[in-house]
Amino acid sequence: MADHAPATYEMVEVKAEDIMAERQSLYAGFMKATTWSIGLAVGVLVLLAIFVA
Repeated sequence: MADHAPATYEMVEVKAEDIMAERQSLYAGFMKATTWSIGLAVGVLVLLAIFVA
């Protein structure tokens, strides 16, 4: 079997300030995509109501 050296890991503290900008940008993108998808769904329903009914 292969001989493995013991792995050492250095753990660093992650503070909220370090990740808040990334999280806020992801949330803003999620909210924008949600708004567009809801608008698109409403538009499709309106078109269905016009052309099918």
